[in-house]
Amino acid sequence: MRVYTYSEARQKLALVLEQAEHTGKVLIRRRDGRTFSLVPEKAVSSPLDVPMIKAKISAQELVDIIRQGRER
Repeated sequence: MRVYTYSEARQKLALVLEQAEHTGKVLIRRRDGRTFSLVPEKAVSSPLDVPMIKAKISAQELVDIIRQGRER
């Protein structure tokens, strides 16, 4: 984990953000000794957000397949 001074963090903000993303946490220390942590937020995604597949199938064929599956 890297520790930056407030001045360094302000001057190199892009680098500090990249470092936080890479390591998970960066500390920023102020002149008076107080320390703050910079932690990236985790991306929230929907469980319904699935990758697309390319299939040569019509909408009607897809509906028929789903209906058959539900009938079983």
